[in-house]
Amino acid sequence: MIQQFSDWVTYDILSLIRGTEVANSVNFFVYDSVKIMFLLIVITHFVGVLRHYLPVEKIKTFLTSRKFFGLDYFLATIFGAVSPFCSCSSVPLFIGFVEAGIPLGVTFAFLITSPLINEVALALFVSVFGWKIAGTYLVSGVAIGMVGGFVLGKLKMERYIEDYVWRMKEKKKAIEFESKKFSWDVAKSVSKKAMKIVKKVGPYVLIGVGVGAFIHGYVPEGFFEKYITKENPFAVILAVILAVPLYSNASGAIPIIQSLVDKGVPLGTALAFMMAIVGLSFPEALILRRVMKIPLLVTFFGIVATGIILIGYIFNLIF
Repeated sequence: MIQQFSDWVTYDILSLIRGTEVANSVNFFVYDSVKIMFLLIVITHFVGVLRHYLPVEKIKTFLTSRKFFGLDYFLATIFGAVSPFCSCSSVPLFIGFVEAGIPLGVTFAFLITSPLINEVALALFVSVFGWKIAGTYLVSGVAIGMVGGFVLGKLKMERYIEDYVWRMKEKKKAIEFESKKFSWDVAKSVSKKAMKIVKKVGPYVLIGVGVGAFIHGYVPEGFFEKYITKENPFAVILAVILAVPLYSNASGAIPIIQSLVDKGVPLGTALAFMMAIVGLSFPEALILRRVMKIPLLVTFFGIVATGIILIGYIFNLIF
């Protein structure tokens, strides 16, 4: 239905010619804007209800239990892996984790892993590359999440979370519902908070999708394959840089890997390209900018980029 709506706007309302750069860009923008904004509204409301009814303190205790070193980070990455969220829709959960008082490092472990790994992407990986590569990819994604979250936690950068997120946490402490039963007051409160997040994040989502739409329509086919060949020793680093303007989820990016590998691009280089698309994209940066200040955003991207580059080179050595 969304695709039909996008086609109607592009070709019937705007009367653009199919196959042209501007038509491809507009069609992509309309489709992704409607899809992502719809998901953002649904997910923020869902997470709002979840935050109200779930025993937040028990979850906090569960995630931060230190019976074994690193267990909290591991549990957060597993939760990120099984949650069907891309980077943009992970932001409401990120805010919810901060509101719940879960340590920032553990929260980042979730945020890093959530877009990189999901069950659909793993199933596609198995079908395209086999169990061995799929398993290695899973371990690599979890490792990036755990190590990245641990490092960010040790840097103590809580002061770089946007002030309105902390105000939401304080307001939540001050206003507690007397009953956990569903009521019209609960629904209104949840919806009001959800729409506040949508209004703050939404414009950045649209800007990010606009960047992706321009790339989709105007970047020539074969542009990326030209620069990330196996003969280039800096191909992995270059692949990560070239992926930054793009945006997709892991499932949508796997066909890109397959086409790159088929054209002779080493698997690790192609994998780094895909992981950077889903975990380091410029559209994602625009979205995350609404919940974190520039120093934290730069540090977050730097740590994740370093992990992806290392994994790219390791995959090239192993496979």
